[in-house]
Amino acid sequence: MHHILIIEDDTVIRDSLRRLLERNNYKVSEAHTLGDAVNNFDLDALDIIICNLRLPDKPGTNLIRMTPTPVLVMTKYASQRSVIDSLKVCAVDYLSQPLDHEEILGAIERVLSENLKEQKRACINLRESEKPVAGMTGKCPAMAEMFRRIRKIAQTNSPVLIRGESGTGKELVARALHEGSTRKDGNLITLNCAAISQNLIESELFGHEKDAFPGATSTRTGLVEMANNGTLFLDEIGELSLNAQARLVRVLEEQEIRKVGSVQPLMVDIRLIAATQGDLNELVKEGRFREDLFYRINVMSLQIPPLRERGIDIIELADKKLRLCCERLGLPQKVLSADAIQVITTYAWPGNVRELENAIERAVIMTEGDEIPMELLGLDVELVEIDSLTPALATEAVPESENINMSAGIDDIAPEDLSLKEYFQRFVKEHQDSLNETELAKKLGISRKCLWERRQRFNIPRKKKS
Repeated sequence: MHHILIIEDDTVIRDSLRRLLERNNYKVSEAHTLGDAVNNFDLDALDIIICNLRLPDKPGTNLIRMTPTPVLVMTKYASQRSVIDSLKVCAVDYLSQPLDHEEILGAIERVLSENLKEQKRACINLRESEKPVAGMTGKCPAMAEMFRRIRKIAQTNSPVLIRGESGTGKELVARALHEGSTRKDGNLITLNCAAISQNLIESELFGHEKDAFPGATSTRTGLVEMANNGTLFLDEIGELSLNAQARLVRVLEEQEIRKVGSVQPLMVDIRLIAATQGDLNELVKEGRFREDLFYRINVMSLQIPPLRERGIDIIELADKKLRLCCERLGLPQKVLSADAIQVITTYAWPGNVRELENAIERAVIMTEGDEIPMELLGLDVELVEIDSLTPALATEAVPESENINMSAGIDDIAPEDLSLKEYFQRFVKEHQDSLNETELAKKLGISRKCLWERRQRFNIPRKKKS
């Protein structure tokens, strides 16, 4: 008998799934949080894990890198369908809510139809090669590929060119390359070429002798020399002057430098990592970047995907940044509301991870309660309408045999003549005087949390008690 673990904090949904699976001859265990599951079960010994995307302690997707056991992720947000598609590796799949019984059983059968032992072994090998490098988060296919390339490239001494939009984490990639190399005991020296005056850039890079120019009151060691036996990271290398580019070519060709104002060469052993958010090919065509330097720094290349293309990573990154921000500010831990999660996963993030960090910090500071509403993120985005709900709302959490006829009590209007919003509004408004929130949610066949979320979405406030 195949053993399935359900991880879900909503008791109604968890009980419904258990009954469904037991009726179909599966052995079922239950946990209400990720911590509960890890502490009480041998995850690798299970056949399948069904887990909610959002759990009280940690995202359910954390399981994907914790165990080779296939994971079916449940999500109620239709707008995240393309996001969850990025998880389809190693038999990982998603179940959209409201849950459909045939869909659940079909997904389980698809997973079990494969050879589980071979499948788990393949998952272990794949996840080992795709696991994030130190200091970085991500499991989408593009990031997994980048992690593989970082590990491979780090072991060489070849120059590397990192491409990526502003805020994607180019310095983190450079640091990962350095720490994964044989030069990790040497210095990692970084310079943002756009932040230094072009009049000073050569002195900053190569150093200068005393009295080499007005104001040079002492001998200065340059960054290239400081990076000897280590790594030099030049961010926004396209901003270097042509003179500085020419001198850098000599460093790469001859492994030697001359300080400004000196005739004596100094031998150095460095690895160069460069980064740009622009198109160096265009700069070469325009005569603003030396062609010989471009070919020397572009021996190995890495492309960092923008945040908007990283799928489920966005949620995990948001949770991580939220936790770290609360710790740094000395505030109680907060959680993201359902609408905030939806906005975060649908927003384009032109400023990438840096913009996400700023939005999270702003919201943490401004939020008074425990839950962060979407408005305080300060993002200019319209919510994607969630149309996965149907008038048969009761199918979300209870077996078909226990569904409630929601049209009862709505006088003279057939359900098919109402939009979902109208249907929900009429039903809730008509019954909320006679039923408390728990009873109302039970009548609808959904959890209290889901009832609250739909009240917010459809702007149906609870009546104040007189």
